[in-house]
Amino acid sequence: MSKKVTFKTYSQNQLSLLPPSYDDLVAANHPVRVVNYIIDQLDISALAKEYKGGGSSSYHPRMLLKVLVYAYLRNVYSSRKIEQALQENIHFMWLIGQSKPDHGTISNFRGQRLRNQLKQIFTQVVLLLQEAGVLSIKDLYIDGTKIEANANRYTFVWAKSAKTSRERIQKQLKDIWAYVEKVYGEEQKELNEPDFTAIDPEKIAATIDQINEALKDKPVNKEIKRKLDYGKKNWPKNLQKYKEQEEILGERNSYSKTDPDATFMRMKEDHMGNGQLKPGYNLQASSNNQYITNYTLAQTTADTTTLKNHLNEHINSYGESPDSVTADAGYGSEENYTYLEENDITGFVKYNYFHKEQHDKKRAEIPFLPDNLFYNEGQDIYYCPIGQPMLNIGIKQDTTKTGFEQAYIRYQAQNCAGCPMQGQCHKAKGNRIVERNYNLLRLKKQAKELLLLEKGVAKRKRRCWEIEAIFANIKQNMNFRRFMLRRLDKVSLETGLLAMAHNLKKFSAGPKLAI
Repeated sequence: MSKKVTFKTYSQNQLSLLPPSYDDLVAANHPVRVVNYIIDQLDISALAKEYKGGGSSSYHPRMLLKVLVYAYLRNVYSSRKIEQALQENIHFMWLIGQSKPDHGTISNFRGQRLRNQLKQIFTQVVLLLQEAGVLSIKDLYIDGTKIEANANRYTFVWAKSAKTSRERIQKQLKDIWAYVEKVYGEEQKELNEPDFTAIDPEKIAATIDQINEALKDKPVNKEIKRKLDYGKKNWPKNLQKYKEQEEILGERNSYSKTDPDATFMRMKEDHMGNGQLKPGYNLQASSNNQYITNYTLAQTTADTTTLKNHLNEHINSYGESPDSVTADAGYGSEENYTYLEENDITGFVKYNYFHKEQHDKKRAEIPFLPDNLFYNEGQDIYYCPIGQPMLNIGIKQDTTKTGFEQAYIRYQAQNCAGCPMQGQCHKAKGNRIVERNYNLLRLKKQAKELLLLEKGVAKRKRRCWEIEAIFANIKQNMNFRRFMLRRLDKVSLETGLLAMAHNLKKFSAGPKLAI
């Protein structure tokens, strides 16, 4: 006997005695309620001052801030898609309370009004989370990741190219002047040689005019005449272009014409598998309990030079230094160790070869390594593997790109000629020279002692799942691998929205709040 199939009642035109409230349709402790609750606690008076007043009324900045943070939490980054969500998604509708800002309003708020205010808003959120007991700003784990810029991958400018082009113009000018001297040499006349060292757009035109004047009424080689005509027309504007490029580059080796603040870097997301360089930014983040406590953007590919600026930003934001910092070997430099020591910050920061020292037991048995040479501290003398003294020959001063000064004491062997171990000991010509930076050696020794403590081992293990998990969440779960905005200030703003979204999403997944 067949059973009758029964369906639930379905009527789109069913009327309700009382219209439903949006609040009834949003679950308690839904992430949108967490965003709403946290942002309601913030002081946004500085943000309100971004509005000039006058004209028609504006949408409330607190409402627009909630929309942006929740949109980034839900992996919606385009202003047009945010506008669409405001019209279709019940959680966005509840959040905006019947307001209907369009994509232009959202884009203008994000790119203009919020640009200079988000950092202090982010700091307030972190302090609220610290009051809730979910994180601490005193114990930090730091690392960096590269994110692609919103820029064309093939419109690049290289510092080396601009320098080479300037030098080529300088060489061509010297060649032309050599021709002029040859012409006048035949007439036994002397000329005042132009200054070729200062090549700039103004002087290059004057130099070419001087050469043309010198060759006036004289038979001139066609090739030389062609170069002079080309140079007079093109070299001044080309030099001006190279000058502008070098000003944009600063200390960098490249930039993108689409986003001049972006530097070409190698990314882990290499779909072509050929190590292709892409325009991007080096995102530096510090965390505690997988919450982001601070973020900065660097335009350099290496992490080494970013630590001081990142920690200074932390101190400026919170008014105090962290107690401890844990980072990988990419941050292990004399400058960084010195900074941590001067600011009384305990640094669990690895250095190059730290792991090799722990696992490569044969390294300690290689007699030719500088660390394994015998040193007589009283006489300040090193001894090579065959017992020959290496005497102190002076100090070499070095300055890094960031302006940090380093001192290396140099020791030289007295006679390496005919030594049977010379090929194994060193490959340089002459007697072997060893350079020792005693301040760096002292700092590395301190770092090693901290890293090998039980606490240090625990921190090294924790760093892997502490900060790396955040980058994995941003790139994989939040599907954010390329910035939407351009220029450093706007990209920094977008990074702050990402960081706030990450923190509030994690917070909403924790113990339920009475909201």
